[in-house]
Amino acid sequence: MDKVDYKKAFKELYQPGTVPTAIEVPQMNFIQVDGHGDPNEPDGEYQQAVEILYALSYTIKMSLKKEESIGYFEYVVPPLEGFWEIEDNEDYDVNKKSKFVWTSMIRQPEFVDEAVFKIALELTRRKKPQMLLEKARFVSFTEGLCVQCMHLGSYDDEPATLEKMRKFIETNGMVFDLSEERKHHEIYLSDPRKGTPSSRKTILRYPVKRI
Repeated sequence: MDKVDYKKAFKELYQPGTVPTAIEVPQMNFIQVDGHGDPNEPDGEYQQAVEILYALSYTIKMSLKKEESIGYFEYVVPPLEGFWEIEDNEDYDVNKKSKFVWTSMIRQPEFVDEAVFKIALELTRRKKPQMLLEKARFVSFTEGLCVQCMHLGSYDDEPATLEKMRKFIETNGMVFDLSEERKHHEIYLSDPRKGTPSSRKTILRYPVKRI
């Protein structure tokens, strides 16, 4: 059986164009870690969160292959994602990195549930006892109606793409629907450790509602 590659199997979620589009985002499973502050800080809270997410994700992928009872299937670990906002409910501003409040996350395959997540926690804890695995949690949620667009280039240049999305939303009878449950969402298709900022591909996704 071929590996499930979510980026290819769900192109509408992971391969949008550079023109904004509306999309209904279905229910999905994630492992999440919350945090605060500049994601570029070396060895900072964000970098630690990413390490936790990948450690747990690869434990599930590599260590549970023989667990037939859970319905395991071969797959490619999906890309890193994140929810972003600014503390004190200020408008989102890429220049206020120290005030970022974020939730970093990686999608999990359908066979992962709370029980599988707990197994992964225990297995990872044995290998990497220094990791703060208590920060991680398993969640399943439906994002619903959103507008998304592919952003090409540096993260600091996102405002130009966000402005395109804002105009699309206004001209198509929708408004932003940001709340504690629905936030500015980014999906990272490029490894920031490789290549140049100008070559990065990032999906920007905003929750909306029709008016």
